[in-house]
Amino acid sequence: MNFKKIIITALIVSPLSLFACDICGCGVGSYYIGILPEYNKRFIGLRYQHKLLQTHLGPQGNVTPLTTDETYQSAELWGGWNLGKKFRVLAFVPYNFNERTSQASSGSKSGLGDIALMGYYNLFTKSKSFDSKLLVHSLWLGAGVKAPTGKYEPSERLAVTETPNNFQLGTASTDFTVNAAYDVRLNDLGVNLNANYKINTANQYEYRYGNKLTTNALMYYKFRLFHQLTFAPNVGILYETADKDIENNKYEVAVSGGHSASLVTGFELAMSKFSLGANYQTIVSQELAGKRAKAGNRLMVHFSVPF
Repeated sequence: MNFKKIIITALIVSPLSLFACDICGCGVGSYYIGILPEYNKRFIGLRYQHKLLQTHLGPQGNVTPLTTDETYQSAELWGGWNLGKKFRVLAFVPYNFNERTSQASSGSKSGLGDIALMGYYNLFTKSKSFDSKLLVHSLWLGAGVKAPTGKYEPSERLAVTETPNNFQLGTASTDFTVNAAYDVRLNDLGVNLNANYKINTANQYEYRYGNKLTTNALMYYKFRLFHQLTFAPNVGILYETADKDIENNKYEVAVSGGHSASLVTGFELAMSKFSLGANYQTIVSQELAGKRAKAGNRLMVHFSVPF
């Protein structure tokens, strides 16, 4: 693998849940990227995400007869394009599958989610050699926009007030992010630090999901196998915190906002004609929606083809 490809591959581990409407990362428009697949110019691929959430918990987070188990899955077409050495564009087109069950009832919905577009600019990439080792570090700054293409049902919010407004295919709002990603690598061992702030706008139903800050750090190592294969295990931490949602431009939604921390483990496998990978996010600490919701662990797998 040449020097240019190493830099392009390792530069960004994008913030987790860039466009999530709820702080647990479940629900509409959750965009975890992880380590990008290896590509010089462009790639296109498919991703699958699986997330769990419990709602209608008691005042202290205890399970009650009304407690509902929710599952959020998405099959997503995604791709990336490097424009020269300074710019990168990523696009996401998700199709969501939501399910929920309780002692009293069950329900499901599926359909197109919110389409998102992100752009990044490489502020600098610097390298230095010493003692037969190569040190490379880079800083990328970016911004993104999410379009209201997924279906939003205001009746969900009106019918149930003691659960997060999460069981939606879309937010019905146009939202924005600003991002920063710093990567430092010594030969094949690297660390990536990320920060992301998501700015939500009110939708036509006068509901605005809370703004959200996401930070994460990943450590990775690239093993070169048989001169054709690169295997990169990675491990890290994720911290998310979000403001409370706002209704009618002034009222805070009590069952919203909060914070969570997760341990992230995963791997990336790359060959010349395709890449695949997976990661698992284990929740280690959380306080969501005034303790009325509890997030479960999350899984993502992906397959992509460079061209």
